[in-house]
Amino acid sequence: MQFTDLSIRGAKPPQEGYAYMWDSSLRGFGLRISARGTKTFCVLIGRGRRQTIGRYPLICLADARTEAKRILAEKTLGRVRPTHTAFEDARDAFLKECETRLRPITVKLYRRHLSTHFVFGRSSVGDITPREIVRNLNKLNDRPGEKEHAHRVGRTFFRWCVGQHIIDRSPMETVAKPPIGVPRERVLSEDELRAVYGTAHRLTSAFHRLVCLLIHTGCRRGELTRLQWAHIASDTITIPAEITKNKRTHAFPIGPRTQALIEILPRIDGNRYVFPASREHVKGKPTTVMTGYSEAKRDFDTECGVVGWTLHDLRRTFSTGLADLDVAPHIIERLLNHVSGEISEVAAIYNRSKYIRPMREAVEKWENHLASL
Repeated sequence: MQFTDLSIRGAKPPQEGYAYMWDSSLRGFGLRISARGTKTFCVLIGRGRRQTIGRYPLICLADARTEAKRILAEKTLGRVRPTHTAFEDARDAFLKECETRLRPITVKLYRRHLSTHFVFGRSSVGDITPREIVRNLNKLNDRPGEKEHAHRVGRTFFRWCVGQHIIDRSPMETVAKPPIGVPRERVLSEDELRAVYGTAHRLTSAFHRLVCLLIHTGCRRGELTRLQWAHIASDTITIPAEITKNKRTHAFPIGPRTQALIEILPRIDGNRYVFPASREHVKGKPTTVMTGYSEAKRDFDTECGVVGWTLHDLRRTFSTGLADLDVAPHIIERLLNHVSGEISEVAAIYNRSKYIRPMREAVEKWENHLASL
């Protein structure tokens, strides 16, 4: 639109954040309007980089247009150079660098948080303020765990930006770290486990089969969803270090019921994953592993009648159930692939036993308990 005092006074503020209007008679000359109605003249001097001139009406339209012409002329002469990077460009470069050194699941987590909770678009990284970040994070006050994760990811990203000399100082230096959410303590009762296991044992979908195998093994969801057929022997599963959370190879025995369960799982020719994706996520690229559990979990909860539980609660239920069956703590820790299963650093050096026999006895006890349900 062509800027006039009438059009500027009549411009409506956005519901949140900022909105920009651009003058049709002078390319690059704009007006930024905040949700509170504050109007500030600005000049676009580069991709994602704007230079403010001053607030309206403290600076009149005629003076702002004159200053805008001067700045744009200096830009044309090469005297004004955009030295900052748009947030989206910095974010994409950060994620690309992370792909070379971090696990895919970690990169996926970073991408989700930076795309969902740090929505700054083409704004310059150097223009992002602590106030804006706090405002975004406060939207997660009812989800303390998500807020703490988002803060940690944002802090890592802006530190990377400092290291790349994109900005001189992280805007999160003065953003207080939110408290860590209360750890979950949910353990399914016998009746709840019976309902969940009975529903999962119908094996009518990939999610049913995943839940069933999670109950049998006590593994983490991310480890089972990336499980490959090559990782499974007749009576043992070996999850390689690049998949496990603690980067330690996890080899554990499986009982006859788990073996029978795996035997009837469907196999797709040419696909190495036990739980492959249901469709191509990127056209022309091979499918990887199943994702998107939320909808399937909601349907499953309706089917089994148990609510308020997560897939990770099955791992805690597995551990608690083994303890109730008088399985020794260090055997449970080994089945969970916890470092504490080594008992102590000194013991780990001298005791090289893998405890396969007591581990096998433990999983058979657990399978018999599940059968009794």
